[in-house]
Order: sequence, then structure tokens, then C-alpha cells
Amino acid sequence: MSYFGLDRFFTFLKTIKNYGGLKASLYKIYRMDSLRPGTLVGTDKFGNKYYENNAYFYGRNRWVEYAPQYGTDYDGSQVPAEWFGWLHYKTDYLPSQDAARPKYKWMMEHTQNLSGTPGQFMPYSTTQPKVQAWVPPKK
Repeated sequence: MSYFGLDRFFTFLKTIKNYGGLKASLYKIYRMDSLRPGTLVGTDKFGNKYYENNAYFYGRNRWVEYAPQYGTDYDGSQVPAEWFGWLHYKTDYLPSQDAARPKYKWMMEHTQNLSGTPGQFMPYSTTQPKVQAWVPPKK
């Protein structure tokens, strides 16, 4: 069967079935630009799902599917640090298995980068400017 490529076709049909049918699969392709079969290894507190499929090349076999609340406006800063390490092969342990990662009370909770949004940090100065802007004289 693999000679005619039928095994790939059946894998494709199985993937569509696992994602919940044709409509759900098309929606997943629209949101994530790909439809990959894989095993769910975990979910973070923000709703992001992390998958792994060792049939893919090393470096491409781990991925994240962002939570539905982000829609198509997702970016890499929405992945917490513990999952970032797993995604980028810094560790093979899942965050639930990683006992070497300490959690201190002074450590802040993860927040996404808000640059370019209305919630971005805007610095301001409380000192008087040393140079005044030139104002043209009135006629």
C-alpha cells in the first residue's frame, strides 16, 4: 500500500477524523496554517496545547497550538517559560516532570509581551527638559 501512497492518504483521513471532521480541520488550518497529527503532551494554564510527533524531523516534532481565545492574533510571547524550554529542546522533561525548575515566591507569573498594543509600557519622565522646543513667533 505504501508504494501507491495510500498510507499517506489514510493518515490524512485519520488526522481529519482526530480533529473533529472536515469543518474543524479547515478551521484549524485557517488558524494555525497547518494540520499535523500528534500526541497531546500537555496544556498550560492559558489554554495552549503542546503536541509531539517523533515521526517528524528533530526540531520540527514539537509544536504549540495556541488557545482559541487568541484567534489568529497569537505570538511566541504567549508561551510560558517552562513550556518554552520543552519546545526548544532545552529539556526533554515536561514541566510537570521537571523537578529541577524551582519556584520561588519572588518569581512573577508569566505575562505576554504587549508591545504594539494599547496595553504597552510607555515610559515618561518626571524631570524638566533641558532643551525647550522652538515655537515660531506669531505675526
